[in-house]
Amino acid sequence: MIQGMFDSGALPVLHRLVQFTEERHKVLTNNVANLSTPYFKPGDLDAKSFQTALGRAIDKRRAAAHANDGPLALRDTRQLMFRPDRLEARPQATNDGILYHDQNNRDLERTMQQLAENTLAHNAAIEMLRNQFAMIQTAIRERVA
Repeated sequence: MIQGMFDSGALPVLHRLVQFTEERHKVLTNNVANLSTPYFKPGDLDAKSFQTALGRAIDKRRAAAHANDGPLALRDTRQLMFRPDRLEARPQATNDGILYHDQNNRDLERTMQQLAENTLAHNAAIEMLRNQFAMIQTAIRERVA
């Protein structure tokens, strides 16, 4: 019964979104840390690929007998492997920046923009999770205030 509370509604979706933004944050901060490392190739995780996989899993769950209930079954992508309790990421090298004489194709402005966008998505997902848990807590207490 308790597990059913955590496998229903938006909680599994938000949980996976937080996992993705956490992994992407690690990749992006690694890019910043190695900005001046010769021969370093910045990496990234494809947000559109994650969104597509998440959308398909949501659609599949909605089509099931008990819409919006049960675990969220995501299919692995080229970069992401979805495990029951975690997300494993394999970042791909990006070739978006200018190639410098040290063979590093850095682009600090684009990396910082991606980092800011990822942070906003992460914080929004955390806030929505906080609201979901507050609703569960209110239901357990059986009173509003």
